[in-house]
Amino acid sequence: MSKQYIVEKAKGGFPLLLMILMSSVTFVGILSELMPSGVLPLIMDDLNISEVQTGNMVGYYAIASAIFAIPLISLTMHFNRKYLLLILLGGFAISNIISGLVQDYTIVIILRILGGICAGVMWPMIAAYGMRLVDEKHHGKAIAVIMAGTTLGISIGMPIMTAIGNDYGWRTEFIGLGVFIIAIAIVSFIALPSIPGEKLTKSSSPFALLKIPAVLIVLLLTLLGVVAHYGVYVYITSLVDEIQLAGGVESALMFFGAGSLISVLLAIKYTDKHLRLLTIAMFALIIISMFIFLTFGGTTGIGHFAFFLWGVSFGPLVTLLQAAVSRQVETAKDVATSVQSSVFNFSIMIASSVAGLLLGIYSPMSLVYLAIVLSVPGIIISVFAKKSLS
Repeated sequence: MSKQYIVEKAKGGFPLLLMILMSSVTFVGILSELMPSGVLPLIMDDLNISEVQTGNMVGYYAIASAIFAIPLISLTMHFNRKYLLLILLGGFAISNIISGLVQDYTIVIILRILGGICAGVMWPMIAAYGMRLVDEKHHGKAIAVIMAGTTLGISIGMPIMTAIGNDYGWRTEFIGLGVFIIAIAIVSFIALPSIPGEKLTKSSSPFALLKIPAVLIVLLLTLLGVVAHYGVYVYITSLVDEIQLAGGVESALMFFGAGSLISVLLAIKYTDKHLRLLTIAMFALIIISMFIFLTFGGTTGIGHFAFFLWGVSFGPLVTLLQAAVSRQVETAKDVATSVQSSVFNFSIMIASSVAGLLLGIYSPMSLVYLAIVLSVPGIIISVFAKKSLS
């Protein structure tokens, strides 16, 4: 462990540059997962596969993340945090670079599953790693900065990578991301402090955590919040077409992204002191934005404002829920966040499935109603969950 890190932590400082470096890891992590969705037609034509098979490149990745998170976090608890992160970055790089080079669909899927396994370990461990680099009073801020990479990845990274894919080919996009990940790994090797792993005990096992009522409440809020948000977000194009929003999906994503970025900055500043208030506001804003969609639809200006408010609600989703679950344990925060991360990923799959079924029967506005129905109990639970969100 570096002497500079020890001195800085002792002084109660916040190592912002290190947190930004860790944020770059979550940035490439979310891009690795979602990147195929922006260039689906190109991949379909190149590999001569169906739309469903192409969609599986994202689906299998998410399933692998959800399934392997808890067991692998438990198995790697004793690993040095820095070197574990470097191994995971290596896995991301291999998954993306080789996917961009091979012609066989089966090999691509295997590589996507490898990337998903790495993501399943990375998401919970990097938040816990970051918390160990700062004083307890800065834990929420650390998570907020680190997880800001996901919001930046969705709002800024995805449009850029999609443009690269469309202009230069999806293989160039994948290989380019892999090279960028290698660069991040090199900087991480030089800059990040070495932190020893922890011993997994019966009291810190996933099964022990599931016996804590406050943890179960956070997991329930995760389920409600993620399904509410992603049930609409996965089919945002359908919603935009339904309300005939001026400027189309590009303008919707621009306003959504702007709101997300603002809320991430608010989360960085206020999560440590006002976690419960921010969680209540998150559920309240999604309800308000969905009601605006229902009542004003694509009215120019008002519809765009609704996407902005929805983005404000969406931005701190990961940060607030991971901060909440990590507060329920003193040690093995990796395990706690891995449980929450698995529920998060399973919730995304549930959201996609349920929303797809609704969309097949009803109009896209049914997804808006779904978000409201799930967010109402979310806000009620958040109001009364003083212990879980304290």
